[in-house]
Amino acid sequence: MADEAKAKGNAAFSAGRFEEAVGHFGDAIALAPDNHVLYSNRSAAQASLGRYSEALADAERTVELRPDWAKGYSRLGAARLGLGDAPGAVEAYEKGLALEPSNEGLKSGLAQARQAASAARRQSSGGSGADAIGKVFQGPELWSKVAADPTTRRYLDQPDFVQMLREVQRNPSSLNTYLSDQRMVQVLTLMLNINLQHQSNGAPEPQPAESAPQTPKQKPEAKAREPEPEPEPEPEPMEVTDEEKERKERKAAAQKEKEAGNAAYKKKDFDTAIQHYTKAMELDDEDISYITNRAAVYLEMGKYDECIKDCDKAVERGRELHADFKMISRALTRKGTALAKLAKTSKDYDVAIETFHKALTEHRNPDTLKKLNDAERAKKELEQQEYYNPEIADEEREKGNEFFKQQKYPEAVKHYTEALRRNPKDPRVYSNRAACYTKLGALPEGLKDAEKCIELDPTFSKGYTRKGAIQFFMKEYDKALETYQAGLKHDPKNPELLDGVRRCVEQNNKASRGELSEEELKERQSKAMQDPEIQNILTDPIMRQVLTDLQENPRASQAHLKNPGVMQKIQKLVSAGIVQMK
Repeated sequence: MADEAKAKGNAAFSAGRFEEAVGHFGDAIALAPDNHVLYSNRSAAQASLGRYSEALADAERTVELRPDWAKGYSRLGAARLGLGDAPGAVEAYEKGLALEPSNEGLKSGLAQARQAASAARRQSSGGSGADAIGKVFQGPELWSKVAADPTTRRYLDQPDFVQMLREVQRNPSSLNTYLSDQRMVQVLTLMLNINLQHQSNGAPEPQPAESAPQTPKQKPEAKAREPEPEPEPEPEPMEVTDEEKERKERKAAAQKEKEAGNAAYKKKDFDTAIQHYTKAMELDDEDISYITNRAAVYLEMGKYDECIKDCDKAVERGRELHADFKMISRALTRKGTALAKLAKTSKDYDVAIETFHKALTEHRNPDTLKKLNDAERAKKELEQQEYYNPEIADEEREKGNEFFKQQKYPEAVKHYTEALRRNPKDPRVYSNRAACYTKLGALPEGLKDAEKCIELDPTFSKGYTRKGAIQFFMKEYDKALETYQAGLKHDPKNPELLDGVRRCVEQNNKASRGELSEEELKERQSKAMQDPEIQNILTDPIMRQVLTDLQENPRASQAHLKNPGVMQKIQKLVSAGIVQMK
């Protein structure tokens, strides 16, 4: 979860949504409070918002957690420089370079911090402090430079800042009054040609973001006002030991073996691929991707046990190395895939399902989730196949019939349900259970069973009589009539279906003749208004015109009644008690 929050923070940062990035990195820190990278990332986001005090606090926490990590000192230097502490920034950058002498970002930051310190010294010796520095705000290029810089541009939309800037233009000695405002500090660093963008807007980890080139507009103008600072000596590079040199060479050789293994894998030359990945593992035991790649080859070859062993090794070594959660998840997913393959013969999907769940705990990946769903579905199908037994299903159906005759309907439902578990394709059982539900007053459940019965065997008359009876009890006489008529197409002389048609017609005629009691009429109307079909008829513009003509223009209505479709809809409204024909 911390990794997901970090990824969201990185994405927001890259899109320039720094406030959102701060929130996501904060969520990640709440989940992993000892992760130095998260504090470093939030420090960068805070600096991008000009909140250098908050950026400093996060940078100090980064260095506290990981004092041997050069990037932490880069963040510390950026925050200090943003707060106007150029000597402190120089100290931070120098500590970072002591750890990583070749880091270009740290070198650039140190040079700019030294430049800021030199500028401050020159201003203090050649003028009256803030009054001398404030004079840089009096040049004609002030507004254009502020508008051109992506960090300061948004300040021009803030009336209080514009007022502040104009006051400093009029009275340079008033600068001290406003230096507590981080926006003014940001503009000051811009006008002094001290580029903080590489500190505040650099992308968070793992992408390097230590340096950013100065904009072309800044160089000539700032340089014209200020003399070049004296060149500072570059730090001496730290001598690389023979052991470190050999380590780097082995890593490079391992990477080449991996690339050769990848090429062989694509050509389906699996034996050669395994040789290369094995050699890479021997050269470099600090990268578990070599192990997971070899596991992938074993998986393709059908050597599932070897694949599982490699995946277990990758997870164990990954834990020791504190490897990326995604790499651990990949190894577990691959292991789960191998276990699912073995389950086709062992009939045991539980271990595979458990492994996929562990993988998702490390990193929620769509591919892993799909594999989990496939394994769970395969397990369910296997259980159904193992449970399938038509003979036992018939025995359970007969037990259900006996309880039905004794009017013990709950017990009958229990046995019918077991019969369906043993044989889910028997329409007779659905029909019988529908009859039980009807007796128990569970009409929606009964209707569902009756419809399933008809779906399994469209020629089975009992399915239609069950469904029609339930619809009749629900006082949906039109729907019941349609069901009985559909059944008669398969069994024209069925007495139950014929009787059902007769009863439905009788109810419809009763409504047509206006013989319903006031209570019955209100009940029918209330029920009808909840029926989507009735709602569609009443909202149909053509039918609304027809109903208006029936009421106000009897002659025009005769033409409508000759239309079979219109007549059928009117009949539905009559049966529902919405319309009465006199």
